[in-house]
Amino acid sequence: MSSLAPPLHLPRPGLTPLVIACLAATWLVWGSTYLAIKFALISFPPFLQMGSRFFVAGALLAAWMRWVKRAPWPNARQWRNALLVGALMLGGGMGGTAYAEQSVGSGLVVAFIAVVPVMMAAGLMLWRVFPSRLEAAGIAIGLGGVLMLTQGAGFQASAAGLTAIALACLTWTAGSLLSQRRTPLAPGAMGFASEMLCGGAVLLAMAALHGEYATFARQWPPAPLAVAAWLYLVVFGSLIAFNAYMLLLAKASPGLASSYCFVNPVIALLLGVWLGGETVSGYEWAAAGVVLVGVVLLLAGRRPAAA
Repeated sequence: MSSLAPPLHLPRPGLTPLVIACLAATWLVWGSTYLAIKFALISFPPFLQMGSRFFVAGALLAAWMRWVKRAPWPNARQWRNALLVGALMLGGGMGGTAYAEQSVGSGLVVAFIAVVPVMMAAGLMLWRVFPSRLEAAGIAIGLGGVLMLTQGAGFQASAAGLTAIALACLTWTAGSLLSQRRTPLAPGAMGFASEMLCGGAVLLAMAALHGEYATFARQWPPAPLAVAAWLYLVVFGSLIAFNAYMLLLAKASPGLASSYCFVNPVIALLLGVWLGGETVSGYEWAAAGVVLVGVVLLLAGRRPAAA
């Protein structure tokens, strides 16, 4: 998951090697993280897995920004905003995603998550930012595709998984909108580091309330595959892919930077079937396709940001 904030200046044209590398990171790495979450669940309970992942990644990024890049620490207001946004986006969004993957295939989960840009465009209407006709068509089609997806065998078999991923999308969307409109974080990567630290702390508290530390202790030592998946999520999912996305926002068009929204579900579905042994019916593939059509229409109809 990620917000779709447009760049504040005009992007530089052309597919440079750096842009291509960043696209590969956001397409392939983000698309693969959902299967990595499933593999990490072998030994790491959902909230503990996500909390430790984001707290470690946030601490590493904050240390790099503070002592290497000499960036200032966030002020009290920015820490408060990071706590609110981190609780919504990471605590609710990523925590709910991992919880859902205990009973729903990773490919279906990310196909559902593909509707987040549609939900964000709809949520902007609360700030009187209304969609164009093409965007409105994308919103309607995307939401229709999600309704189709919920009727498939994967989500019908797990009411808890469906509830968790629906709440995850709602809280991620709310956190993204608040971060863009009312609760700005510290500038640059330090803001993301503070969000990961605060969101990770919230998730670790949720793990305690859910009794996950005792569960983790009973499963000690963790399986090698689970440890490898957790490390992959910290390094590639939380550190590399997000920074690649931030570079895309600065060096590519908003539509190209947002292209992960309709590439990730395809990557996740294919990896889930190929490596995760997941089963996806023809109806569920069709539903995912409808969601992606909605996202493509939404991005195609998005009005350019004011320069």
